[in-house]
Amino acid sequence: MIARRVEEHKIKTPAELIALLPPKDCSVVEGWNQQIRDILDGKDKRKLIVTGPCSIHNTDEGLEYACELKKLSDDVNDKLLIVMRAYVEKPRTNIGWTGLAYDPELDGSYDLETGLKTSRQFMLDVVKVGLPIATEFLGPEVYKYLEDLVSFATIGARTTESQPHRHFASGLPMPVGFKNATSGDISAAVNAAMAAKNIHIYVGSNLDGQICRMSTKGNPYTFVVLRGGNGLPNCRPELIEETYQLQRKAGIPENIIVDCSHGNSLKKYEKQEEVSYMVLDQMLNKSEGIKGIMLEANINEGKQSFPKTAEARANLQRGVSITDGCINLGTQKRIVQTYYGRL
Repeated sequence: MIARRVEEHKIKTPAELIALLPPKDCSVVEGWNQQIRDILDGKDKRKLIVTGPCSIHNTDEGLEYACELKKLSDDVNDKLLIVMRAYVEKPRTNIGWTGLAYDPELDGSYDLETGLKTSRQFMLDVVKVGLPIATEFLGPEVYKYLEDLVSFATIGARTTESQPHRHFASGLPMPVGFKNATSGDISAAVNAAMAAKNIHIYVGSNLDGQICRMSTKGNPYTFVVLRGGNGLPNCRPELIEETYQLQRKAGIPENIIVDCSHGNSLKKYEKQEEVSYMVLDQMLNKSEGIKGIMLEANINEGKQSFPKTAEARANLQRGVSITDGCINLGTQKRIVQTYYGRL
């Protein structure tokens, strides 16, 4: 039998890359993890604002954004915990750029070792700026290179029904949110959150790359991320209530994060502000299970086409997304300050 794999190129193991780029102080990230757990438990009454670029494609610009976000975070930290999106893996509906971790040069060269190293260094730099990190874990092996630096993880709409993702999420050290399916089906996210809350045993690999019998304790901090789907939002009060009912039936905490982008904004980035205020009104109307929101934001608004030539790569607009459209720093600040003023 002829396998369809054409190349097997060895790269550094997670343990080797972590040794090369170790965290300066593990307690900092764990402190943020605990703050998010306390918000989910209701011990901390702050709300979460998870915001940042749809994807990181330029780490210098990403750090420039992080420094601006840190200033905003310092002003509102008594009411809001701001977590920065540092998305280095990108799921695709069919084909397309899969993110910094896989193709850091944006040219189809797929230098994974450089991509993983660049992604880890970027996250270390964001932690140094003083911000907790959110990311979506996509590759069942990639998360091991980054998990010690992440405080808020999501499993995306395209993988929320994947058994391997539910397996490894059950062993992650940070809270994990499962997005509803691309169809808009909320029960898929609830089922995933319930599954990852439990113990799992499966075939996997450790940080040294050794295939092992993996065994987890179960993750008690799983929740639902509502992101809309199938061309329709699912952040209206009746669908929030439906989510609570499904969570009660599943026996998991009634914790929801609303993604103001994607289907909830009908894929129009400028509508995120409107969606965010709709969610804020529900928070103020005693919908206590809504623990926060997610935004897609960058230095500058909108999106630009993915660069397909060297010339296009050299002429990318500064601080503009190459994946989903984003709001700019000014709009982000207005949303955050509105939340701060009204909560």
